This record gives sequence, structure tokens and C-alpha cells, in this order.
Amino acid sequence: MKQYLPLFALVLVGLSFSKDIKKAGGETPSDNLKINQIQIIASHNSYHMRTDAAVLRFLNGLYKMHILPADQNPQWIDYNHAPLTEQLEKYGVRGLELDVWNDPEGGRFYDRMCRKFVFKPVASREEALKQPGFKLLHIPDIDFISTNPTLVSALQEIKKWSDAHPDHLPVFINIETEVSTVGDDVKLLKDFCHAAPFDSLASENLDHEVKSVFGEALHGVITPDMVRGNYATLEQAALAGNWPTLQAAAGKVIFIIDGDGNSGDIYKVGHPSLKGRAMFVYSNPGTPEAAFVIKNGAKDEYADIQKCVKQGYIVRTRCDDGTKQARTGDYTDMKAALCSWAQIVSTDYYRPDSRAPSKAWTTYHVQLPGGGIARADSISAPGIQKTFK
Repeated sequence: MKQYLPLFALVLVGLSFSKDIKKAGGETPSDNLKINQIQIIASHNSYHMRTDAAVLRFLNGLYKMHILPADQNPQWIDYNHAPLTEQLEKYGVRGLELDVWNDPEGGRFYDRMCRKFVFKPVASREEALKQPGFKLLHIPDIDFISTNPTLVSALQEIKKWSDAHPDHLPVFINIETEVSTVGDDVKLLKDFCHAAPFDSLASENLDHEVKSVFGEALHGVITPDMVRGNYATLEQAALAGNWPTLQAAAGKVIFIIDGDGNSGDIYKVGHPSLKGRAMFVYSNPGTPEAAFVIKNGAKDEYADIQKCVKQGYIVRTRCDDGTKQARTGDYTDMKAALCSWAQIVSTDYYRPDSRAPSKAWTTYHVQLPGGGIARADSISAPGIQKTFK
């Protein structure tokens, strides 16, 4: 949806791991499986809540009048997520995605300017948005309601849940750095907000915010240094299978940057193979930092995903896009994602839409075959059949 911001703007101008193992058939926490040898369900844009109802009606009206083209349907942002704790606890989600916007001075995202087109006050009244630090939201001024307004508040919630479940499977957290807003793309919208760049200082601040919650030593975080060990590069370590075991990773989280523009490259500067960094970066195979690979097209990139998993990388892919599958009940992409054996399988629908079943909504939702929080990866752990309930 974010790639359609310029046209939108022009129109506007006019459960715990130890318990899970017992349910899986008598296995113990000393399980020798490694973190690249399981497949988990992740939520996409995990903080996202349906935007202001009046704003959504306004955008849908423009679409129905064919002012917006077919590939810019506002219905694609018409979805809600449960709070992060509920996703982790009730639905067994073990992957999260947080879109972060740099806001070093504070207040950059306090106003929601699209509300002026529906004759509502633009001030958010979210006092946390006035403070310096990274903010969580999807599309500033348009799609702006989040379960957690700031990155720190989201991390605090995740850590609180993690501390209460010290044996949980590792939680993979995508950090998507955003660098372009409607106000940046369309200069006529002078009162819409502008993004701050993701630069070297932002990289340091991002690590600082993680450490402010998880501690300077990052004891509850699986870091690139832990995986790289004595290998010359992070990629060499990944290809050699130097990933932590589930026992070593129990109760921990792992961060991966999925950056807009060249944010990932900026984050790597001065840190070869991400030495000393808190986060991994999705990278292309054949580069020193490559340990995590992103291939969101489960059907089109099916063979590539399987190749990368077999080589030792951890791969993230997607089951659905926008709200299309939830409306049509089409499970084709979900089946491709699960059968590709990508380890991180992302969806907006770990539960059916709250309006299903109805004329507009099906009961589409994503779960592992037979249910469960995770299962042994058939490619990276051949011959092993284990499910963690």
C-alpha cells in the first residue's frame, strides 16, 4: 500500500515453549533442533489497526468514483490486529513486524492531516507521539492508528510477555524502517508530515532503543555476533549451520531490519558482518551479512526459497497481500508459503477477520497443518516430524 502514497496524495489535494514440547510427544527442552530448522507463523504489520472510519469511507468513496485506480484500493488497509501480547499468547504468533519512523525531535507524527478532509480535528492527542524516538504507524496522515504508538512501548510489551514465558520459542521481529511520506512525495501538501532520514545516527538510536528495553548486554536477544561466532563472516556462519539451538534460544527474541531504500546498508556501515549490532539485516545471498533472506512471493519464488532454506539461510515469505485472500477465501499463496518451508511465514490473518463470515468476508486464516505454534522444517531438518502445540 505504501507505494501508492503519491497518487493518494494527489487525490487528497483535490504460549510457552516448555509446555509446547510436552504436548508434542514427550520431547524435552534439550531438543537439538536449531532456530533455522523450524517454521513459524508471523504477523504482518503487527501493530496495525483499522484507520479512522471516516477517513476510510472517504478513501473508499474516491475509489468507487474511479478517482483512484484499481491497484490502489483502500480496502487493502481495512484490517485489524490484536494487541501484541494477545498475538503471542492466544494465537501463538512467533514473528512480529514493526514499521518504524525516525522522529529524533518528537512530534513529527502527532497530527493526522487526512482528517481535515472529513472535517475532524487533526491532532492525535497521543502524548507519546510528542516525545523523541521511533514511532510505529503504517502511512502517516492516512493510516495512522497503532496498538503501540512508539517502538519502545512495543518492545516493552514484548519483553514483559517474554519475561513471563522464559521458555518460549524465539520470537522473530521484523523492523521495517520507513523513509517516505505523502508530504515528501507531493510538495503541494505542505501541511502533511515529512519523514526524517534513516542515517547513521538513526542506526545508533535504533540499537539504543532496543538496549533501553532489553539491556545493554542484550541477554534476551539473539545477535549477529552470537551466530557469527568464530567465522569470518555472518554468511559463512549461517551456511555452516552455526545457528543457536532451540534450547539456547528459549525465551529470546531476534531482530531483523527490512529497510526502505538503503536503510539496511546504512545500518551495516562500520559493522562488517554486523559486528556489534543488535539486529540482523535481510541481505542477498553471497554478501557477508547474509543470514536472513526475504522472498515475499511464495508462488513465484518457490524454488528460490527452498534453495535458500537448504543452504542454511532463514527465509521470510508471505501468505497474503492486503485483504484479498480474506475476502476471496483463496488459500493458494498460503499453501505455497507453507510448502516452500520458508521458516518465517507472514500473514495478516492468524485469525479470521472479525466480520467473517459475511457477504464481504470469508473465514480465511493461516495456521500450520494440524495447528500448533511451530513445526520442524522439512528441508532444513529432513526426516524430523515435530510440532510444537
